[in-house]
Amino acid sequence: MSPADSAPLSARSPEAKAPPTAFGTGFVLDAWYFVALARDVAPASLKRHELLGEPVLVGRTRAGQVYAMRDICPHRAAPLSAGRLVENPGEGETIECCYHGWRFRPDGVCAAIPSLVEDQPYEAERIRVRSYPIRESQGMIFVWMASDPRTAADPDQEPPLFPGVVGGEAKMVEAMDFDAHVDHAVVGLMDPAHGPYVHQQWWWRSTRSMHEKAKAFEPREHGFAMVRHAPSSNSRAYRILGGAPATEITFRLPGYRWEHIQVGEKQVLALTCLTPRTETRTTITQIFWSDHWVFGIAKPFLRMGVVAFLKQDGGMVNLQNEGLRYDPALIWIDDADKQAKWYQQLKREWIKSRAEGRPFANPVKAAVLRWRS
Repeated sequence: MSPADSAPLSARSPEAKAPPTAFGTGFVLDAWYFVALARDVAPASLKRHELLGEPVLVGRTRAGQVYAMRDICPHRAAPLSAGRLVENPGEGETIECCYHGWRFRPDGVCAAIPSLVEDQPYEAERIRVRSYPIRESQGMIFVWMASDPRTAADPDQEPPLFPGVVGGEAKMVEAMDFDAHVDHAVVGLMDPAHGPYVHQQWWWRSTRSMHEKAKAFEPREHGFAMVRHAPSSNSRAYRILGGAPATEITFRLPGYRWEHIQVGEKQVLALTCLTPRTETRTTITQIFWSDHWVFGIAKPFLRMGVVAFLKQDGGMVNLQNEGLRYDPALIWIDDADKQAKWYQQLKREWIKSRAEGRPFANPVKAAVLRWRS
């Protein structure tokens, strides 16, 4: 056991003054967060999102430009997402507030205040709504959440690129909100020991099929990976792919986990994105791409399995919250909890390196981990 790695969970206690690196508190900032599939952000659409406790409007102009801004009108605090996209001579496309018609360009600059008359020369351009850097990449939309949202500096990195984004658009997408801080969601996602107890399906595995496993891990950019290997013999679902599948599972800050499966020249990518909405709510989005012929046939059954897994994990989160209300210290053990400990080390190092203005130094070392599941 490693008591030094356990930390009190203070996020549920408003009076607590826990440091932002304490487990279950704070967020990874200066990072790209997944918010939506590109195909779900239609031209002229205005969609409200909550990211890290902030209201964020994500939209797309009729010309195809995506943008993100704080979803609060600075006049009377109405959500800008409740308005509409309009186009007026000399202004281009603007977001019109539903309350008093104030109009804002996609970069957040106020373009017009309709209530002003000609002899009231108020400079509308002096008013700005906070804008967020946004990128459209591999069919997904990412928003940059800066440690200092008032800065106009461009991000010093681009969103991650994922292997195996093949076969055109995503083949399947499922999402669910968990009533958990993102730290708990991440740790639950990478926990290798809960499967036989939480996910007991005939087509997956059970406690009767538990055996010792040994997997090699190595550091990767802003994270780590279980290096490519043959799937476990008690994971029956892989058998439908035929051939000799080889899989690699990767985790990367702030909250991305993907499994890239290769069967000869064919590929399957299962990407999970964790999007923290608030301190106590996290959206889990699972996205699948594949050019394997069997995926089209197995898709209905795979969807049923994914939904079942999400519901089972969500139910366990609710049970866990019953205990977390009492702010207990947690015990982390090797090797089954090593990935959870790595995540905590990665988060601490990220926050520290950004505060000190130095390059990130990955604390993960190559290792072979052993556990029973």
